[in-house]
Amino acid sequence: MSAAEVPEAGAVLGSTLPRIWTRPLIEGPPGPCGCGCALTPATSYGFEVEEFARDTLERPLDPWQRWAAIHAGELLPDGRPRFRVLLILVARQQGKTELLVILVLFWLFIEERRLVLGTSTNLDYARESWEKAVELAEGSDALAEDIPVNGVRRANGEQTLRTIYKTRYKIAASNRKGGRSLTIDRLILDELREHHDWTAWNAAVPATNAVPDAQVWAISNQGDHRSVVLDSLRASAMQFIESGEGDRRLGLLEWSAPLGSKPTDVRALAMANPNLGRRTEVDSLLGDALRAEKAGGEELAGFLTEILCVKVPMLDPAVDAGAWADCADPGTLDGVRDRVAAAVDVSLDGKHATLVAAALLPDGRVRIEVVRRWEGPNATQQLRRELPPLVAKMKPRKLGWFPNGPAAAIAADLADRKQGPRAAWPPRGVEVDELRKDGAAICMGFAEMITGHEIAHSDDELLTAHVTSAERARQGDAWRFTRKGAGHCDAAYAAAGAVHLARTLPPPAARPLVVVARPRSE
Repeated sequence: MSAAEVPEAGAVLGSTLPRIWTRPLIEGPPGPCGCGCALTPATSYGFEVEEFARDTLERPLDPWQRWAAIHAGELLPDGRPRFRVLLILVARQQGKTELLVILVLFWLFIEERRLVLGTSTNLDYARESWEKAVELAEGSDALAEDIPVNGVRRANGEQTLRTIYKTRYKIAASNRKGGRSLTIDRLILDELREHHDWTAWNAAVPATNAVPDAQVWAISNQGDHRSVVLDSLRASAMQFIESGEGDRRLGLLEWSAPLGSKPTDVRALAMANPNLGRRTEVDSLLGDALRAEKAGGEELAGFLTEILCVKVPMLDPAVDAGAWADCADPGTLDGVRDRVAAAVDVSLDGKHATLVAAALLPDGRVRIEVVRRWEGPNATQQLRRELPPLVAKMKPRKLGWFPNGPAAAIAADLADRKQGPRAAWPPRGVEVDELRKDGAAICMGFAEMITGHEIAHSDDELLTAHVTSAERARQGDAWRFTRKGAGHCDAAYAAAGAVHLARTLPPPAARPLVVVARPRSE
């Protein structure tokens, strides 16, 4: 995108409506929300939040904040919030902290909720929100008179804002202690993406169980493979959105770009950044987008996660997934069996192993083919039992393995035993090659060949999953394959090893020319 193509300020506005959201249970003619839903001041407390922000705090909500407050504030017929747990996903710097602070003051001074607890993985971040709430309350004539003497306590770790209504706002770190021994009416879980286990959730959320009309607000931008709590909530909410089955009291409001969006796609930026063209400048985001797109790797993954609010399965992908898809060319190794090499590898957890074969084609590409996969808790035992007869049958010229990796667990079985001409292993004519020193070079070379479309594969589902999910484990200027979170990449290693051996095989020995003498005819 050139400078001439950058939209003028105000020409593009962020989307007020989220791309994905849980529809209201309320049905009927369109109400004053503005999006066509039937929510009204009688069926959502969000309209009161809007009025409170505008008239009491003199800080009108931004369009997306108003929409979020109205839909998050949907009420059941008995007056309880429809959503007991609400997950909001939105890009960075869009005003989510401002919305939360306004909600806190509304809950304290208008709804008179006895305890509002705000948490964050970094207590300093929770403290900043708390200080902003205190500043707004003390700066409002209508609210300041409802704060008693000594109603603000700033002692470190004991920050509390109290009102004459015997309501209070406290903060805590998101850890195993945050929220324990309390009874919480409203709970804020900020930066949910940083909840890498259920410790903080299990400490705070059960503290709302004794309050029939309690509500939990979990708000964040998109997370990565470590964001287990966010991923679990989102998956459950998506199930209800898509099927109508599951937890109807778990809501999702998600401002995000579609998976596969380009960083420089202004429409995608508008979907994830609802304040684009209002409080966020288009050209500033596009400048960052251009740099991220050019740099790739972690910088690009970070932009997609933080600014486009897209779930990025990998921060530093080892292989260009698009180039891998371009290498798909269904076929077999039948015509090149005399130049086949193979490699085997085992996953880190020992629950998966793969044998891959490869051979150099006449056109210069290397075709790869998954020969066998083993999976389950006894995968290595299956491999030990089945590999010898399998290799004896396919007869690759070389069989490689990585003795410095997880395959070391079967080292004794793979090593060349050299027990004489009749030894069962390795089979006659098969050379066993320990890929001991070339691991990084083999992985990097394989990725480079994919980028150059020098690989041919039949789009095997397992191989594609392992190759396109592999990340880079950096070792100085070099790197190897790795896989963060759940999953395996042993097929990627096996494929890379097989390709390396196939490329370095000497050409097949020329067959001697046999001349058959024919008797002369008399």
